[in-house]
Amino acid sequence: MPPPSPPPPFGVLPRQTELSSGHRDFLDQHLGNHEDLHAKAPLLLTDLTTNLADLEASFLNLQRNLTKRTVSWISRSFGAKSSVSNLNIMLENLSLHTSKYEVCSRKIQTILGEELPQLAKCLKRIENIRRYVDTALQLEALVGDLEDAVYCIGDSHARNMFSAKFMTSLISTDFGPKQERLHRAIKLMNNIEDLLVDVVIFHPRWSQLLESVDIRVEKILAVVRPQVLADHRALLASLGWPPKLLKSTVDSGGIACLPNPLVLMEGDKRKYYSLSFIGLCALQHLQMRREDRQHNIFGRKECSMRLWAIDELVSPIASQVEYHFRKWAEQPEFMFALVYKITRDFIVGIDDVLQPLIDRARLVSYSAREAWVSAMIQMLSGFLAKVVSDLAEKYKEKHMKLEVISSWLHLIDHAVTFDKWMQSLVNSEIHFFLESERQDSRGLSVLMIFCDRPDWLKIWAKIELKNAWKKIKLELKDEKAWSTGKESGVDFQNSEESEQFLLITREDYKAPLVADSVLKITWEMIERCRTLPSIFSHIQFIKSTAGRFLWHFLNVLVLRCKNTEFLLDCPNDALIKVCGSINAARYVESKLQEWSDDVNFLEMRIAERDVIDGNGDLADNSSFFGEEIKSLLELETNWLLEIICFLLRHFEAHSCEYLQNKRYFEEEQENFTTNRITAAVDLAVSVDIIQALDAIKVQLNVLKSNLNPKDFLDLWRSVTDGLDQFISSSVFSSDIQFSGGGIDQFEADMQALFLVFQPFCVRPDVFFPCIRETIKLLKVCREQANHLQVVSSSSENGTKYLHSHGILHLSFEQVDKVLKKRKFGT
Repeated sequence: MPPPSPPPPFGVLPRQTELSSGHRDFLDQHLGNHEDLHAKAPLLLTDLTTNLADLEASFLNLQRNLTKRTVSWISRSFGAKSSVSNLNIMLENLSLHTSKYEVCSRKIQTILGEELPQLAKCLKRIENIRRYVDTALQLEALVGDLEDAVYCIGDSHARNMFSAKFMTSLISTDFGPKQERLHRAIKLMNNIEDLLVDVVIFHPRWSQLLESVDIRVEKILAVVRPQVLADHRALLASLGWPPKLLKSTVDSGGIACLPNPLVLMEGDKRKYYSLSFIGLCALQHLQMRREDRQHNIFGRKECSMRLWAIDELVSPIASQVEYHFRKWAEQPEFMFALVYKITRDFIVGIDDVLQPLIDRARLVSYSAREAWVSAMIQMLSGFLAKVVSDLAEKYKEKHMKLEVISSWLHLIDHAVTFDKWMQSLVNSEIHFFLESERQDSRGLSVLMIFCDRPDWLKIWAKIELKNAWKKIKLELKDEKAWSTGKESGVDFQNSEESEQFLLITREDYKAPLVADSVLKITWEMIERCRTLPSIFSHIQFIKSTAGRFLWHFLNVLVLRCKNTEFLLDCPNDALIKVCGSINAARYVESKLQEWSDDVNFLEMRIAERDVIDGNGDLADNSSFFGEEIKSLLELETNWLLEIICFLLRHFEAHSCEYLQNKRYFEEEQENFTTNRITAAVDLAVSVDIIQALDAIKVQLNVLKSNLNPKDFLDLWRSVTDGLDQFISSSVFSSDIQFSGGGIDQFEADMQALFLVFQPFCVRPDVFFPCIRETIKLLKVCREQANHLQVVSSSSENGTKYLHSHGILHLSFEQVDKVLKKRKFGT
């Protein structure tokens, strides 16, 4: 192997073979010829020297930075190594004796994996015991203080601070201290309750501690509650509550204005009553806290309208009016009038005197007015329950049903009116409660007696339904009820009162008078149960009354349509009769849609769906009257189809010979008219189709006059579609060979058909696309017809070709059939 050639001496250029490809490319780029070598070489050498100096400086900087970072990393590494060594020494020191590394490692694993978790559990157990002991000691101290406050042992005069003997005189020197001890006892019980709530939330396993404290506190409350109530009643009696009712005045029906002792009390009486009222409110608030905690209800926002102090005002009134209520079992209007009179006369004093006391007791969201009205309604409901119970028993006896129905409806009429009176008393106060919150409104209706007795609610619904159907049956028997005007002079319960809820007029739908009566009766049944407190009772009642009533009326409409015979000789009466039923269904359906958008029905639908589906998902957009609306729509659709089918059958029956008579279409006439449109217009309509056109024109006019606009629009458009399909298919299936004159005659006949629908739209021919395209194909020349046949049978772009010639609704096969019907002259 020859030795490598020595490098060229300095200043001598290397050979080309000794240069790399990169060097050659670089030289070729900068030195293209000998002139460049002398001109550019010095400049190129200067640039390369400068770049080399910059690169060497950058390399030195990089080397210095790398050295600094390496030293820094080494120092940190030494620190980390030292920390690891210290940790290793600390772990080795955990061992009780010096051992080999493997033995020490196992010991450390045992300590960390077993001994430390056990130690943590023991510490946690000790901490729990400490907390339990601390809590038990705190509760023991509080309960002990409470027992000392209630049972003042060692004081013979105060062994029981709630003894009734201290209320023998209202101006007792012990009344003030008694109230102070009561408030102190209530404060202690609230402190106990605070601790018990923490126990329930954070230590639910301490059930025995909770039970033992509850037993002791309940024993104290068993002593406190009755004595506080007894003291409050004695205080009310000393104030002269309630004012006496004169039997003679009440029996005669004139109830004088009653004096209000709450407004008349002054001085010490007012002070003592205020203290007693606030103490009773505080005791009730404590009782509610205990019930919430025992039932795991924390942070309850809604509050009951019942107040013990208000109930104590109503209780003696109930004893007074019981005598009168017993005599008025068959005259409930007197009961309602008396209760409303008492409630209204005292409500101003309740607001002025008791509401400030409730505010002082810090009972948030409680209203004295609502509590007073609710308590009076509760009192009356107790007596009404006895009346309804007697009526329910009598209803089971057949011979008593008529009498019971009359008494029941009479009672409900006055109950509904009474609820409106009482709710007006509550609503006259400015408050921020939502009426839709049924929990808050449960005590504001005497109809609450039906919420807990579904059997009574069922009887009430049956009676309401029978009464409603009895009203409407009288109208259904009279054919004048199915007219749309008021010229008959018969009163069909279409009073101005019904217009309050009828936002869409009956005349817009051309509905018969009976439809208004049905809606009015339905709405009355809905309104009668408006004050039912339970939303589920509300739903059940409406479904059992208004819902079933609408189903009965739907059956009437269906039977009325089914009993109608469409006679070919005289169909107009039948059409008018069916139109009346369709209009009634359409009108009722629109009103049900409108009612369903009301917020009350939306709430009931949501509640109903929650019970059925178990969730409140609103994906299902069905309304409260969804089933009724669906059935009404089915009736409208089905009988509109029946009318459409009858019109088409009638047209077919009168025009069956039209396309069978070849002489109209095949006879050769003279040369084609230059103006084919004029020729078609000048021709007379074929005799065989005149009767069909006249009949359908008369029928459409009858339908336009008697059918609601929406359904009539759908009807005549469906009829045009049916006629278009019928006539065009008849042309396809016939064996007629259309001559030039026959085409003109056919076009003239179709123009007459289009004119039948001229009153309903500007361009009726648009609704007969198949007929228009058939005439267009029949009028093409021989060459174009041949071309269309060839293209439609062979070309892949035949559809585009037909569309370009305005043939959009006929298939290739139909186009071919039409073209074959054309007879060209020789």
